[in-house]
Amino acid sequence: MNFTFCVLVLFSGLTLVQSVVETATSAGSQSCCPDLSLFHQELSAVKTKLEAVETQLKESESQLLVLKEKEALKVVFSAATGGNGAIGPFSQHQTLVFRTVITNIGSAYNQHSGVFVAPVRGIYYFAFYYHASGLHPSYVHLMKNSNIVVLSSDQQTVNDGADNGGNAALLELQQGDQVYLQLVANNHVWGNDYHTTFSGFLLHQV
Repeated sequence: MNFTFCVLVLFSGLTLVQSVVETATSAGSQSCCPDLSLFHQELSAVKTKLEAVETQLKESESQLLVLKEKEALKVVFSAATGGNGAIGPFSQHQTLVFRTVITNIGSAYNQHSGVFVAPVRGIYYFAFYYHASGLHPSYVHLMKNSNIVVLSSDQQTVNDGADNGGNAALLELQQGDQVYLQLVANNHVWGNDYHTTFSGFLLHQV
């Protein structure tokens, strides 16, 4: 009677080496492997260990891929209002729209609505700057969804012909959260391609 044993060995990440062991016995005589049961047990133990190692390697590979994907995701935008004149004052609060896109990696900022939508959960940095004349007050909110995060303001003056203001914040956002600038009613800013801007970027995912 002939017996064939196949041993699968995992080495260096997923290198497969096959060993074939053949034994034979004479017709009706004793086996050349007297403790065949013990051999099977040892072979089964080796196989179990190799399967555990393979599982750990696959898990590590998956975790590495996730980390690489997180590092590869880039979200960066910067835009100016465009135009060449006063924006406002309006009778109601208005979302400032920054139509002149300087950069928009990841396409998370919408130049038509003025709203940034977080593509992933993470820590984001936002900054805004505005220019305004002294003829009207200036009051701008940095908004997260419907909540004021930070603001910048300047009062109406007679002798001061121009004003500049701005602010910045780090925000933890969930996927789908919206961030935008709100011009408060009866206030104004000066719009062009250089002075009044809105910028932000993804610092890292969480």
